[in-house]
Amino acid sequence: MNSKKAASTEPVTTGETKKRRYLSAEKKFQIYLETQRPDQPVGEILRREGMFSTDLARIRQQVREGALQRLSAKPGRKVELVSAEAHEKLKADLEAKERALADLAVELTILRKKTSGGSWDR
Repeated sequence: MNSKKAASTEPVTTGETKKRRYLSAEKKFQIYLETQRPDQPVGEILRREGMFSTDLARIRQQVREGALQRLSAKPGRKVELVSAEAHEKLKADLEAKERALADLAVELTILRKKTSGGSWDR
């Protein structure tokens, strides 16, 4: 009998590892809305979805942050954030175009001087 007790306290490993489950934003919001309904028991929803209460707390926090961020946005044109790499690329493109424009301005000045007296007014 003692050998049975000792054998039953050892952890049983089946060789399977539990895979992390990723939920889409739509699914998270659906779960959030379901748990907000007063006629639905939260525990039942969590069991059905295979989630823990901490998962639900995290989803509620994300919904709150998203709502606050969206509601705090001022009306008008949206400010688009650009990555540092894209900013550097745009900066380099602008410098190249400015150099090309300066070269063309010099060329135009030279051409004006070569044409009869350097004046376009004639």
